[in-house]
Amino acid sequence: MHVDDAIRSRKSVRRFLPTPVPAAVVSHVLQVAGRAPSGNNVQPWRVYVLAGEARERLCDDIVKAAREDADRHQPEYAYYPTSWFEPYMDRRRRCGFGLYASLGIAREDKVAREQQMLRNYTFFDAPVGLLVTLDRRLNTGSFMDVGMFIQNVMVAARAQGLHTCAQAAFAWFHGIARQHLPMSDNEMLLCGIALGHEDPQAPENAFITERASLDEFVSFHGFGIPA
Repeated sequence: MHVDDAIRSRKSVRRFLPTPVPAAVVSHVLQVAGRAPSGNNVQPWRVYVLAGEARERLCDDIVKAAREDADRHQPEYAYYPTSWFEPYMDRRRRCGFGLYASLGIAREDKVAREQQMLRNYTFFDAPVGLLVTLDRRLNTGSFMDVGMFIQNVMVAARAQGLHTCAQAAFAWFHGIARQHLPMSDNEMLLCGIALGHEDPQAPENAFITERASLDEFVSFHGFGIPA
């Protein structure tokens, strides 16, 4: 797959087939992704790969916590702003409305919306779940490094015919993850990544988010193109 096709066909898949993904394929994806750049080549990412019973045990505990006492669990870093503003507020709303519309979930149907949210914590049924951490002793620049690594994971997965969904939702439940995985105190849980084969029949997988046009986020200088 050409890299342009891999990037353009990457999307957030929210329902996966039960088709297993061999450990060798996961290893290949992560090895390729490990070529991501990082400041002074510090390579600050760490990945925990879960499948089978290990994945099920973690998912069961997080789903239970999210149902019973979600407010007690908080992430160790701020992913979203405390208050939204444009143009980000509109983009966020359009994404959420579009997803729930594809599922036929009405805005006022709080039960159905909650059930869909809880599916985050089963990796949307993907057979493989990844948890990505960062050493908290590093600084803001390392967040950029890990972001480039995560993008590499998703693009390398497409080259293997796989799909992904990056999930910051797991960051809220780092305490439970620590009960299941040998994470050191210095590790901060950044996100999960669902990895597997897309269910092409799932309506939510037909929902493709919009992207801003080039002139909305780029200005050229010195090319003879009006800025």
